[in-house]
Amino acid sequence: MSTGILIIVLVVVVILLLAAASIRVIDQYERGVRFRFGKVRATPFEPGLVIIIPIVDRLDKISLRIITLPIQSQGIITRDNVSVDISAVAYYQVVDAIDSVVEIEDVVSAIGQIAQTTLRNVVGQHTLDETLTETAGLNANIAEILDRATELWGVKVTLVELKDIQLPETMKRAMARQAEAEREKRAKIIAAEGEALAAGELARAADVMMAHPLALQLRNLQTLVDISVDKNTTVIFPSPLMSTISEIGTFLAKESDAASGITDLLMAADDDQLGEQS
Repeated sequence: MSTGILIIVLVVVVILLLAAASIRVIDQYERGVRFRFGKVRATPFEPGLVIIIPIVDRLDKISLRIITLPIQSQGIITRDNVSVDISAVAYYQVVDAIDSVVEIEDVVSAIGQIAQTTLRNVVGQHTLDETLTETAGLNANIAEILDRATELWGVKVTLVELKDIQLPETMKRAMARQAEAEREKRAKIIAAEGEALAAGELARAADVMMAHPLALQLRNLQTLVDISVDKNTTVIFPSPLMSTISEIGTFLAKESDAASGITDLLMAADDDQLGEQS
């Protein structure tokens, strides 16, 4: 009696173990690739509860989510012989679960290796300036090459982005000097353009003052008003004002000489009249 119960218990346990090994759950973002006696079945399992035959079947779960793959920093020599260290990141997605298992042994490692090689080859065909300014074109080119290479593996490369570009210290200093020289050139050009415009305006102002001398006097008076705002003991006389004072002095001297001549004539006339009376 006890032996029969023991056998029944063992049978139940075996059945439960077989049932546990036969029942698998596939998540929504996964697909199940089934191998029966080593041969892959044509149709992968969809998400949900699936049953396989233990020992006979083997089930591999393949994720269909987009995977982020960091590309390690690569020492690359550009076309103009500048050594740079560039790291990037790639985004890929498995679109064919069967091919990703059958066609390649380790799809993640394979994509990482080919991504490093492609990054080195693409950047090496461009100059440093192109690498720094045309990153969008480089990203698209790398993604296109990777997508063609991984198409047979059932993988779709959706995006590649250059993440970090490390330049040598000597190159950083040279680029800083170049940028500084470029800004100095722009500053000098802008200053020269300002001087040219100011010279034109001053020339037109001189023409106006030449046509209207009183305008120059008004300008001198305005300058004196501006100077007198600050508290100082300096007295400034514009050169036109000094010439005016000199002209006034000359005029007064001439008037004085003329008055002296008239006085002499009057005195001489008086002397003649006195002589005639005597």
